[in-house]
Amino acid sequence: MKMKLVYPRWAKLERQTEFHLPPHGPVVFAATIPEDVEVSFTDENVQTLDFDESADLVALSVMLTCQLPRAFEIAAEYRKRGKPVMFGGIATMLHAEEVQQHADCVFIGEAEGRTEQVIRDFERGELKPVYNYLQQHPPIELVGTARREILDRNCYNYRGVQMLDLVHASRGCKFKCFPCCTGYLGGHEFRPRPIEKVIAEMEAIPNNRMFIVDNSMAQDKQWLLELFEAMKPLKKKWVSHPLLDDDDVLKAAADAGAWYVYQAVFDTSDVIRNRIKRLKDFGIGVEGTIILGTDDQSADDIRRLVDFLIEVELDVAEFTILTPFPHSPIRAQLENEGRLLDNGWGDYTADKVVFQPKQMSVDTLQDLFYYAWDTFNADGGYQLKMGKLFKQVISREMDDGTYRRYDAKRKRQFNLNRTAS
Repeated sequence: MKMKLVYPRWAKLERQTEFHLPPHGPVVFAATIPEDVEVSFTDENVQTLDFDESADLVALSVMLTCQLPRAFEIAAEYRKRGKPVMFGGIATMLHAEEVQQHADCVFIGEAEGRTEQVIRDFERGELKPVYNYLQQHPPIELVGTARREILDRNCYNYRGVQMLDLVHASRGCKFKCFPCCTGYLGGHEFRPRPIEKVIAEMEAIPNNRMFIVDNSMAQDKQWLLELFEAMKPLKKKWVSHPLLDDDDVLKAAADAGAWYVYQAVFDTSDVIRNRIKRLKDFGIGVEGTIILGTDDQSADDIRRLVDFLIEVELDVAEFTILTPFPHSPIRAQLENEGRLLDNGWGDYTADKVVFQPKQMSVDTLQDLFYYAWDTFNADGGYQLKMGKLFKQVISREMDDGTYRRYDAKRKRQFNLNRTAS
């Protein structure tokens, strides 16, 4: 049996430098596919999709809402050619009813321990239209090492700089942040993977740079300390979502190779100022994730926020416009208040205003989005700021003997058994 696994292309954030990380969902899903199934993968963001390639079943892995329009086009083309199409991924879970109109099969929930049943049903001609495991989480011990060999690694570098590989050490999140869908998708129970399995997966990644994509790295202090201690010998350099603001944790993270963190910034409070300073004091860079257009922000507040970020010397800022994704608390609020303006999923890219802001017009918020990007980066641009972070990590890699130089003229190869010298 042959399966064609596709990750549809999507529009990148306006004003942000376009680069591509290896996708996480497809490689995690691929690890659950039985070994007797031949898998071919195309990441449409960096590769050309060949509709004529032989396949018995097509699987679309759709992470983002804004990928859906292209995913529907792909599905229609394959189905026109008589190929059955299955959808899965985060966006599929958020838009399950709509997706069913474009698919022969919709898989909802986490795949570990379940994909083989889907494959066997297909082989018997008994593929179900829906496999719904939402909130029915498999034992976390079943989560194995992602199947990254399906990736063409040469596609994931930017100007000769190797991009980060994604990995997760836990699922679920006990926090209930207003713009987030995690509670709906993965539940509010913190589900850490066994540390030995996490370390085995990290060790197997043929890249010294990782993005730990856990929803939060601030849920269990003791687990974090044990994880970081186990990571130290790997000498990996890594990025994550917010770390627990605790001296022991921050030191352990720095010792384990923490490179920079994504830190949500909503205001100009001393709490945020001190959080950024403390991370920097431990040698950890900070990329702010800045949501514009919350109900408590006026136009002047946004301008002051940009000035604040420059003042505290934030390393990099990623500005986005508040986007009410399905099944997030903020969408429920805006629906109740009649403030949703646009349900065209192609516009849900976090750089377009799709709702009525409370304290300003739609056009004002859109203009402030451009103002924030342009003003914060006026001293050299996003590329230069990100380049400084990469320069820092390359220096650290050289210091501990883990730096691998990328030669754009030569096909890149990795040796999983290689040891740093």
